[in-house]
Amino acid sequence: LDKSIAKGLHDRLYDKRKAAALELEKVIKQCLAEGNSPKIREIINDLCCGYAYAVHQPNARNGGLIGLAAAAIALGQNEVANYLEDIIHPVLACFGDQDARVRYYACEALYNISKVAKGEVLLYFNEIFDVLCKLSSDSEMSVKKGADLLDRLIKDIVAEKAATYVSVLQTRDPTELLKNNTIVDSDGKTLQINEPQEPTAFNLQKFIPLLTERIFVINPFTRMFLVSWIKLLDSIPDLELVSYLPTFLGGLISFLSDTHKDVRVVTHNLLDLFLHEIRRISEIKEFVEERDKQLELKRKNHENGSEPTNNSLENVSKKIQDEETNDNVYEDPDDTSTSEGALYIPGQDVVLDYPRIIDILISHLDSSEEEIQLVVLSWIETLLEISSQSFLDYIPKLLMVLLQTMANESEQLRENSKLVNNHLMELVLNLDEEQDKRLNYSPIINTLILHFTNEKPITRVASIDWLTMLHNKNPKQLLEHGDNTFLTLLKALSDQSEEVINKDLQLLSKISNESDDVYFNSFMSDLLTLFKNDRKLLETRGSFIIRTMCISLNPERIFKSLAEVLEEEKDLNFVSIIIQILNNNLLTAPELNKLRKKLTSLTTSDSVSNNEGWITFSTLFKSWCHNPAAALSLCLISQNYQLAYNILTELVEYEITINLLVQLDILIQLLESPVFTKLRLQLLEAEKYPYLYKCLYGILMLLPQSLAFKTLQNRLNSVGPI
Repeated sequence: LDKSIAKGLHDRLYDKRKAAALELEKVIKQCLAEGNSPKIREIINDLCCGYAYAVHQPNARNGGLIGLAAAAIALGQNEVANYLEDIIHPVLACFGDQDARVRYYACEALYNISKVAKGEVLLYFNEIFDVLCKLSSDSEMSVKKGADLLDRLIKDIVAEKAATYVSVLQTRDPTELLKNNTIVDSDGKTLQINEPQEPTAFNLQKFIPLLTERIFVINPFTRMFLVSWIKLLDSIPDLELVSYLPTFLGGLISFLSDTHKDVRVVTHNLLDLFLHEIRRISEIKEFVEERDKQLELKRKNHENGSEPTNNSLENVSKKIQDEETNDNVYEDPDDTSTSEGALYIPGQDVVLDYPRIIDILISHLDSSEEEIQLVVLSWIETLLEISSQSFLDYIPKLLMVLLQTMANESEQLRENSKLVNNHLMELVLNLDEEQDKRLNYSPIINTLILHFTNEKPITRVASIDWLTMLHNKNPKQLLEHGDNTFLTLLKALSDQSEEVINKDLQLLSKISNESDDVYFNSFMSDLLTLFKNDRKLLETRGSFIIRTMCISLNPERIFKSLAEVLEEEKDLNFVSIIIQILNNNLLTAPELNKLRKKLTSLTTSDSVSNNEGWITFSTLFKSWCHNPAAALSLCLISQNYQLAYNILTELVEYEITINLLVQLDILIQLLESPVFTKLRLQLLEAEKYPYLYKCLYGILMLLPQSLAFKTLQNRLNSVGPI
């Protein structure tokens, strides 16, 4: 460099550095006119080594920056590309300087260089983007303003040239292209010429790893910077940024938890934009698929001399065009003037990795931020419509979080979660046989069983609803998990929520109803084991559980199975308690009315029914004998009065306990109920039913003179005179 220029570039004053830069610009222009390329490179090298790379010498670096910018301006747009590699890297290195003025002048220099080089700077887009990303959170306001101006210029260049600009350094000689890409046969004739498209200066594929790395920043200014760039790149159709969405979607969603409202607003808008684009691409693919079918059909019909109808194609086409401002992008379905009768529609070749997107969404559904959860649910709802089959492998993972979200305190979140849950259940329920093979039932059932321990009743109810749906769809799959599932369902009978117990019993009933006697008896045995281990459940919910089961299942089958299982039980005290509960239900529960009628008609029904009735009575009686009061009740309701009297005569041989007297007291009260109306009428026929009188007077003799004693005495005295 000329000594005067070198001295000017070292000066502290900006005006003197600028004057020296103008002189340098004239020198380079003269060298350019003379074709003295080596000298130009020597000057640039001197500016780099002696100035721009002079660490801890801010004045020298500032001079080097303005000098490199002047060199780029002097070279002009046509020549700068040949020297840009040497010019731009020293400028980029200055962005890391501790001196704010150096960073500011680096912004100014890169701005001027970019303004001249234009599309050529796209070769260094990653490096430029990286420094801009760091400058967005710079502590010095002047640097941030300079970076903002530079950022706008780079955005303008990217928006205009990213999709199409090819660097002059990458352009090959057409003659060379023809030589390398021509296939010639033995006769010297050209058979094929391949002309591959030149790679553009901007490479989105190489940029994505940098974006993926930067997307997890926490600085709000940097987040705003990233959102603005993602939005810009997405607005360039030919880049198809949406196809890389899974690489940065997770980080983008996390922006919604930012404490700054501006960040949340712009991020929310960008996510809505992506979701709209995904929906649009889906509709375009649907249109193209339908169009291809119609064109194929049209060709076949044209050969046969008939014309097809295009109603379905027109419907899809109209749906897409309603969302587009430029309707003429979509061709008339009847227009076959183009090659193969179909035009290319932007977006039809975009490949979206739905499984990865779904996985990312699920991982954010359990966020502590309500806004993130609402956005994720909105995306999942949309993707369920667009690509429902992509969810099949992720149902267990989704249910693990979704069912918990259904019990959230936020009403909007609860409603949106229920909506997604209902659509997910519809998806599984409506799977055809081939699709059903892809569904892995085991992890789904295991996930649902885990939710039975959730503290929220809504989640537990939703889990049972899912198990019920799976049982309705494929009972065998649920029965394959019999032991574990059954045990969990049984334990759920001790739940605090009546809705949970009610739905649980309905599911248990459905499972039992479709099982054989061995499986059914096993279920009853497990139920009794549960009662035995949880006496509080037996006392508080035992009667309710049995009555509810009798609604869905055959009461006679339940009672006979329980009686058979109780015969083998060694804990006689427990057996007595269970029999007492069963007997009270037998005499009073409306759900057992049919079984009561069967027992009261043993002596009047036809031979077949009579035989079945006696088998039922015999089965019950064996277990009922473990509770004398219950055995007496069973004999009285079935009109086996002599057997009842025999029980009384045997009973006096043992100690009359308070518990027995209490049960007899209850029996006396039940004798006054509608259930024993027939028995009371039979008191009018003393000669026909002598053992009925003996039995009732026997009970009277066992009772102390209590209210129950007087009640029974009054009843017997009322028929005495007759």
